[in-house]
Amino acid sequence: MNKLGYVYLVGAGPGDIGLITVKGLDCIKKADVIVYDRLANPRLLSYARADVKLIYVGKTPDHHTLRQEEINQVLVDEAQKGQIVTRLKGGDPYVFGRGGEEGETLRAAGVPFEVVPGITSAIAVPSYAGIPVTHRHLTSTFTVITGHEDPLKASSQINWERLGKDPGTLIFLMGVGHLAQIVAQLVAHGKSEDTPIALIRWGTRPEQQVVQGMLANIVDEVSKAGLTSPAIIIVGDVVNMRQTLSWFEQKPLFGQRILVTRAREQASAFSEMIEEAGGEAWEAPTIVIDSQADSAELQAAAAKAGDYDWIIFTSVNGVRAFFVALKNNHQDIRSLGDAKICAIGPKTKEALENMGLLVAAMPEKFVAESVLECLKPLLKPGEKILLPRSDLARTVLVDVLKELGMVVDEVVAYRTKKVDQFDEQIREKLAEGFIHIVTFTSSSTVKNFMEIVQDPKLLEGVKLASIGPVTTEALQSFGLAPDIEASTYTIQGLFDAIVENVKKEK
Repeated sequence: MNKLGYVYLVGAGPGDIGLITVKGLDCIKKADVIVYDRLANPRLLSYARADVKLIYVGKTPDHHTLRQEEINQVLVDEAQKGQIVTRLKGGDPYVFGRGGEEGETLRAAGVPFEVVPGITSAIAVPSYAGIPVTHRHLTSTFTVITGHEDPLKASSQINWERLGKDPGTLIFLMGVGHLAQIVAQLVAHGKSEDTPIALIRWGTRPEQQVVQGMLANIVDEVSKAGLTSPAIIIVGDVVNMRQTLSWFEQKPLFGQRILVTRAREQASAFSEMIEEAGGEAWEAPTIVIDSQADSAELQAAAAKAGDYDWIIFTSVNGVRAFFVALKNNHQDIRSLGDAKICAIGPKTKEALENMGLLVAAMPEKFVAESVLECLKPLLKPGEKILLPRSDLARTVLVDVLKELGMVVDEVVAYRTKKVDQFDEQIREKLAEGFIHIVTFTSSSTVKNFMEIVQDPKLLEGVKLASIGPVTTEALQSFGLAPDIEASTYTIQGLFDAIVENVKKEK
């Protein structure tokens, strides 16, 4: 008999992946099997192990991929195979999430489980729409009510008489289909037709949509707006606070899904910038960085670093590889002697300064031509220059330095390779028009992305953002033109250009 597994009933939060709990994220990372539905943000799956088994159980208002009883059995079956199972549920498992039913089935089958609470949409979604569920001057209570139940059925479990007289905030989850009946019941049981009400669809996500009105006109307003599920309904005076407290929709990248194609170990910083500005970053690395710190060539160059007049670092990757090679040689920064340091880009400069080194030169723009313009007054013919960099770097810098009479040793510090695995759902999301902007941070991200995606038609209607002219040339070689190009050829510069473009569109 197989060793019994374990099940985690995890609240995935309302949509924004930043609202997953630390423990919930840990359960995703260690799962052998993840069972999820449409209310759990699919981006959370990117944190799972590469060999994880994914089981989609659907559940939309008009179609269930699996009935609840079948979902319960899936959890039991997978656990009885000895698997660690994470059941990802939108919001909180026990707030109309049917987590109690799943727990009962697991207990009856003798399967051990635990619940990881999640941030419920009942509180988070109004917050993202600028609506506090309580306010000292307006109400001290709120009630959360299921919106699934038909308000007109004879044996309703909802006390409409009490709700009609309740002065607090009323929050109906998933009640769009019954909106007219909910409004009718509230008015019939004492609520004024002037009572403020709002519906919030896909709250906390880029497509968040809010329709606001009064009980008297909300059905017509929702119909005009074409708002459909999933959405929550919030009723009460707190709704009017939205005009003062709205914040999420004011962020500069609100509503934008942005694809980050740079290497996994570098993507997170860019993604954090995007999400801090209200956008949603999707990571689809097209390259991997293969450090050559252990290569005989780089270690030999590091061993004689003090013999050079200049060392030019073109990226943080080059800095990392070079100093690992130095350490492998049982050397430290003292081995650099009087060699002067040139850094291409502020992040490269920062990485060098963190090593305790002073940077003698940093060009204003971060292409070879600008580097030469910066260095030319500082160089003397015959000086020796070490250039640890990517295997795909252009030859322009080396060629011109040699023409100026310099002795240049170019050494590969890292290799840029195409990823072995690419997230297939990215191709699907592009085809659906789900992604708004695709970013490219080097010519290799362009080349690899196009080789992976293959069909340029998938980029129709999608904005392309380039970090600079070299990357733009790579796009043009595929018959593509960037909609956005950074004027400062850094990640910060690319981010600023994207923000400016979106601002103009708005």
